[in-house]
Amino acid sequence: MSKTALSPIISGTMNWGIWDKNLTTKEMENMIQICIENKITTFDHADIYGDYTTEADFGKAFKTSKISREKLQLITKCGIQMVTENRPENKIKYYDYSKDYIIKSVEGSLKNLKTDYVDVFLLHRPSPLMQADEIAEAVEKLKADGKIIDFGLSNFTSSQTELIRQKTEVSYNQVQFSATHFEPMVDGSLDYMQTHGIRPLSWNPLGTVFREDTKKTRRLKKLFSTLLEKYHLGADTLLLAWVLKHPAGVIPIAGTVNVARIQSLVKAAELEMDKEDWFSIWTESMGEDVP
Repeated sequence: MSKTALSPIISGTMNWGIWDKNLTTKEMENMIQICIENKITTFDHADIYGDYTTEADFGKAFKTSKISREKLQLITKCGIQMVTENRPENKIKYYDYSKDYIIKSVEGSLKNLKTDYVDVFLLHRPSPLMQADEIAEAVEKLKADGKIIDFGLSNFTSSQTELIRQKTEVSYNQVQFSATHFEPMVDGSLDYMQTHGIRPLSWNPLGTVFREDTKKTRRLKKLFSTLLEKYHLGADTLLLAWVLKHPAGVIPIAGTVNVARIQSLVKAAELEMDKEDWFSIWTESMGEDVP
């Protein structure tokens, strides 16, 4: 079980840097402060974000903010080797989960994030060549040295999770889960996590509703126009509330840097969506009645 208390909604930093928003140090500092003021105290990172630059940009902003380390929680991931000028030795994209690389990567993240420890450390994507024993050795050493508190996975299937869980405690699995991508709910993934005390984290929790114009998204938008009158909340907030209602205790990761949207999204954690409305969202996503 997790030793770390994360916020009900997590701030995703993937697009804070050069991959999208290109926030300045001052803008990142303000964004950290705004998130904390809105009870979003957990920040999700990965070493690769911004071609291996966003962690350091965030760390600089965190240091200048003078915010106490105890006021926030940091998540990071490793394992993906990207082809980028910041890793000139990489000729192709691949995964590395050797003991030395895991430890080296975490130490690099600590340096970049200007912290002595990360609250949650995840393996970013499963590799066919990963050795569970070697991963466990790295994780246990990092825990013993106080460099990580909790360990988990990202995008791992139940069988892949079990392989690692047999060797070391797994507290989290970050998966794609939303009203438009509900596979973890029906393929046994969320059931497995509940069974073994693994907390699911959801990336892209808003799904494709605002990104695609399809029959599915049009059905959902029509439904949300009626639910808006009932709950007086936007579709984005209702989508997060849908994710939060699942008994597995899924924590959504919101990547927005829009202040108004942040303020509206946090209301999802306080909303108790009616069961019928929850099922109506799932029904419109499937395009048919529940089985």
